[in-house]
Amino acid sequence: MAIHTIRDLLAGHPAFRDFDDEALDLIAGCGTNVHFTAGRPIFREGDPADKVFILRHGDAAIEIAAPGAGPIVVESLHPGDVVDWSWLVPPRRAMSDARAVTDVSAISLDASCVLRKCDEHPGLGYQMFKLWLPHLAQRVRAQRLQLLDLYGPDAR
Repeated sequence: MAIHTIRDLLAGHPAFRDFDDEALDLIAGCGTNVHFTAGRPIFREGDPADKVFILRHGDAAIEIAAPGAGPIVVESLHPGDVVDWSWLVPPRRAMSDARAVTDVSAISLDASCVLRKCDEHPGLGYQMFKLWLPHLAQRVRAQRLQLLDLYGPDAR
């Protein structure tokens, strides 16, 4: 069985395919492998958003609390997906819950480390911006569609 470094894992991820060697080395220095068992929270709303999780294996759910109804899944995430973007927006607190639906393996990037390296290397910061902006737009769209399902005319 081959042992893969964080850099190898990032280089093989579609979102990082346009990153050059220097950028991959910089980002990899912020990463570790993490695992979550099925049903375990990855983070909870209000927690410090100090990690960026990139799913390698397994599925996760983004959930919001609904008064009197329990958690509502607003997005399902799969291998290759990035779990959260709250780390980009002050006050850098999780805006929802995330839960492992199945056993999950992920790359965890230290958000402070990534932000610091982006400040120190503007080219890297621009690459990260190009990476996360489409991700953020996709998330907003997916959550809007989920809300239509929850509150649309057939939901009454």
